[in-house]
Amino acid sequence: MRDPRLTELADRLAGYSIDVRPGENVLIEVIGGDKELAKALVEAVAKRGGRPYVELADLSVRRTLLRHATREQIEEWAAFDLERMRRMHGYIGVRAGDNISELADVPEANMRLYEQLYVRPVHLERRVKATKWVVLRWPNASMAQLAGMSTEAFEDFYFRVCNLDYAMMDRAMEPLKALMERTDRVRITGPGTDLTFSIKGIGAKKCSGKRNIPDGEVFTAPVRDSVNGTITYNTPSNRGGFTFERIRFTFVNGRIVEADANDPERLNQILDTDEGARYIGEFSLGFNPHILHPMNDTLFDEKIAGSLHFTPGQAYEETDNGNRSSVHWDLVLIQRPEYGGGEVWFDGRLIRKDGRFVVPELEGLNPENLS
Repeated sequence: MRDPRLTELADRLAGYSIDVRPGENVLIEVIGGDKELAKALVEAVAKRGGRPYVELADLSVRRTLLRHATREQIEEWAAFDLERMRRMHGYIGVRAGDNISELADVPEANMRLYEQLYVRPVHLERRVKATKWVVLRWPNASMAQLAGMSTEAFEDFYFRVCNLDYAMMDRAMEPLKALMERTDRVRITGPGTDLTFSIKGIGAKKCSGKRNIPDGEVFTAPVRDSVNGTITYNTPSNRGGFTFERIRFTFVNGRIVEADANDPERLNQILDTDEGARYIGEFSLGFNPHILHPMNDTLFDEKIAGSLHFTPGQAYEETDNGNRSSVHWDLVLIQRPEYGGGEVWFDGRLIRKDGRFVVPELEGLNPENLS
């Protein structure tokens, strides 16, 4: 018997998140996820009059493919999937895996080709810009282990987070979006962090379950050459199967001029993917009331209550600062007291301290008001 929470989630994704309309083509891409979810999504899309198309994939098979892929093969793969994506009005992406380090031994040169020749044209340029899309993780024992929870407890946490009342959250976000849109100078401080930049004229975007599940952030981007100072991230981040820790960037006129972590060489290889990888494409404040601690999964970690992320690489079209890259790497800094605290200032006004919004118009985004 299907878990009713799964049916609720599928209906939310097809309805609230991407608003499937009659006659629309929707690609459901499930990498390592549960087949029951895939079936529930097919039913939810069809129930709204959409035409569902499904791809089931396995991360270990993708690892083998990438280890042996040639440039010509990746180009052909991208051309094939790009044509398919052009025919889609909507996209639901489900990701799961038994091993977050599955891609750790894919040669860096192959990963770089994959990001440049496949990810950028198919997803960053076409799917993100031209379809209604939402992506999510699927809970399993591996994710529960990363979160330090039993599998059953993690599933309960997962559905509580994913089936949150995002419409209510959307309304509470409006004052922060408006404040970001009229802000010029931003300053971020905390342990190992003192960073300044401008967001003037960039705009802001609410994220309330329309693109990611779970969700809970408002993002913008810095003026490309305005970033100066240092940021030290305190949340691990897995990329290409390797977990980076204590990443630290120093900026001069927008560019990352120094980068350190537990593997500086590997870190700098990513930043050298292209010119845009050393500039920032996104700045966002996170506030999901149910996500409190990192679990080395970006879709969850970037929404942590009292967090921010400051993202090297590609800017989003909605808040475009002109930066172009095949990289878009959301790196998270948590500013709640147990993680060292910190402050966020807009135009000389303290708006968040130790992870809590401290101005009246933004207090609706504090955890007790969103739960």
